[in-house]
Amino acid sequence: MKIRKSTFMPVVVLAIAVVSGGWFLQQGVNREANVYFHVRLLEEVMDHIEGQFVEEVDAEKLYQAAIDGVVGELGDPNSQFLKASDYEDVRIRTQGEYGGVGLEVVDRDGFVTVVAPIPGTPGARAGFRPGDRIVEVDGSSIEGWITDQAVELLRGRPGTTVEMGIQRLGVEGVIPFEVTRAVIQVKSVPFAELLPGGVGYIPLQIFNGTTTQEVLAALDSLSAEGMTSLILDLRDNPGGLLDEGVGLTDLFLDPGQDIVETRGRAAGQSEKFTSRRPQAYPDLPVAVLVKERSASAAEIFAGALQDHDRALLIGGPTFGKGSVQSLFRLSGGNVLKLTTARWFTPSGRSIQKDREDQIAVQTGGAIALAGDAVERPSLADKPEYTSTGGRVLYGGGGIVPDLWVVPDTLTGGEREAVRSIFGAGGGFFIALQNWAVEYLLEHPDLPTDFQLSQEDVLALHDNMVERGSEVTLVQLQEAHRYVEYHMLREVALQKGSDQGQFRRTMSLDLQLQKATELLRAAESQGALFTAVGTPLSTASSVGGGGSP
Repeated sequence: MKIRKSTFMPVVVLAIAVVSGGWFLQQGVNREANVYFHVRLLEEVMDHIEGQFVEEVDAEKLYQAAIDGVVGELGDPNSQFLKASDYEDVRIRTQGEYGGVGLEVVDRDGFVTVVAPIPGTPGARAGFRPGDRIVEVDGSSIEGWITDQAVELLRGRPGTTVEMGIQRLGVEGVIPFEVTRAVIQVKSVPFAELLPGGVGYIPLQIFNGTTTQEVLAALDSLSAEGMTSLILDLRDNPGGLLDEGVGLTDLFLDPGQDIVETRGRAAGQSEKFTSRRPQAYPDLPVAVLVKERSASAAEIFAGALQDHDRALLIGGPTFGKGSVQSLFRLSGGNVLKLTTARWFTPSGRSIQKDREDQIAVQTGGAIALAGDAVERPSLADKPEYTSTGGRVLYGGGGIVPDLWVVPDTLTGGEREAVRSIFGAGGGFFIALQNWAVEYLLEHPDLPTDFQLSQEDVLALHDNMVERGSEVTLVQLQEAHRYVEYHMLREVALQKGSDQGQFRRTMSLDLQLQKATELLRAAESQGALFTAVGTPLSTASSVGGGGSP
């Protein structure tokens, strides 16, 4: 199987030294002599343990522990040994295609349970609903199975069929389904929306094999509807394929403009990527939403557009995942993912953020309405860089937005109550999903602008208590803004789609509202920068409307 070039920058290694049936050297036969000494030493230790230890041992587990120990000693969370099955999951998430039925499932109350069918897939067409429990596959009971076991059975060659039995709330007995597997496309763009004032909105979930194509199709569709400006939402985008990150950036830059540069120690790990084709929509003012969950390819894209003054970045600082991982194919289908270089934006900013700074953001004191940690670190110690148009940019890891907009945050009392809910683990969200299923059964004709009542919160708490939660009703009520926000989201999602969820909660999104307000008033990209106090220099010219 070919490994695609991605933000991991996969490389197929053809020569792997295999010793003692399982131990391997990364590359090269010209290492120092002491390398061979240490390999031989490990082999001798293993031989003695296998043959002489007082209890019988599992040699495979010992070798696995040794491999994990070597990789772990690097102190790099992005370097890891991937078993063949784990790599397949990575491949599916990045390349975006597999043969299956199109159901998102989780472990819930001892059953593999449907969270949602993916729109347009065999599972959606067959009529699966959120909350359905999968109890049989091909005539065999899977009660008590974990999700990974069930997924292995549900995946398969496109065109083959799988028989499934499900239990549904309010329906007696097991409902039989026969579903024909198909190639499941994991969408990068779940929907596109034209907001009032001609503002186009495109959320990007991941950079997979079809991202550039999907975004271009969404742009064309929104343009036909009357789009005059654009919001690209990367706030929950963890990255993905380098090819697509570069390809999408290419849509918004002029030919010859730098996109990103990699710098590594080994030969072949340093490379510069540049734009090759004319912009798709050169006069379209663009705002990009980012926050601490924006990472990797999302940061490459946002950093390049910011450096070339092609987009106004709004929100919070990004995660700071600016390291390059290369994938080295090993024996048995296993893969070594190893950090081999760092990413740098066109202005020379390193995207990589220190691990301590990443953790500090994730454990910050403030909590947003949605539950995310919120922190606005000082810019005093951050190095300054200059954009193409003369605007001041900040380095020091991650991408610092042009306009910091803090989301709606919880009060001190609300924070304490929410932390109690966090302490319940996944129990809150399991109860939330089950409550939403019951709520929709009771309200089949729910309007788009539905409202919740105190009785609905009581019903959610009852659902939590049934599952052993120790969160009190008082705590739930003290955290009512957080709780009701997630109740609204969950019902809207299970009622229809991601788009329905977006429409129901967009009025609560302060970052989105600010971007929309600015774009409605700005006639050009330059005017957008002026509106937030970071004007372009008078001598500069920039795609998207030029200087003000």
